[in-house]
Amino acid sequence: MFPPEVQQSRNRLLIGLHNFQTKVYPEKQADYQRLVREGQSPDTLFITCADSRVDPELLTQSGPGEIFVSRNIGNLIPAYGELLGGISALLEYAVAALRVHQVVVCGHTDCGAMKALIHPEKVESMPTVKRWLRNAEAALSTVRARATAADETDLVEQLIEENVLLQMNHLRTHPAITGRLAQKSLAIFGWVYDIAHGQVRIFDEQQHKFLTFDGSNLEVQASAGIS
Repeated sequence: MFPPEVQQSRNRLLIGLHNFQTKVYPEKQADYQRLVREGQSPDTLFITCADSRVDPELLTQSGPGEIFVSRNIGNLIPAYGELLGGISALLEYAVAALRVHQVVVCGHTDCGAMKALIHPEKVESMPTVKRWLRNAEAALSTVRARATAADETDLVEQLIEENVLLQMNHLRTHPAITGRLAQKSLAIFGWVYDIAHGQVRIFDEQQHKFLTFDGSNLEVQASAGIS
């Protein structure tokens, strides 16, 4: 017998699964079967935080087979050679085998990982998490050196953006990425998702700042990636 909170969580997932099997899947059955026959060919590698409030498929209105998603605490990407593991392998597979056309690094507001980076004592009992967050330390150093934050809330917001830029730079250290960039067959984009307002800020390379996307500047945004 499970504790009540476990049973409640389990039931919620199973009800969702039943709804998928009886209502959602039948409508998309042909698409799923086609994807099995033809294989996947996503056009985007979407790297974002594991935060449960961030839903990449919902945010981008992507269907099955359209985006290849990687999620981890803080949307971090270790520089090549720093930590060869799951993320490095995923990057290599996405750009070399799946031949995605773009990589999106998406941070988000109210990010617990960035808050923990500022207050490392919060993760003192989680040594693995603490070590993982080292991959964002350069972003914190940059924001503190700039010293333009009005308060801690502003500091966190600046850090969220700076961390996205840092991870974009880390991407460029991976051989599979640099090769595709040299061929000009791959672009890298940086996003910050504002959870409370449903807005996304996209980094503009020319203006060197994040601009709120409203749909009116689709062509500008389309050319704003780092290549």
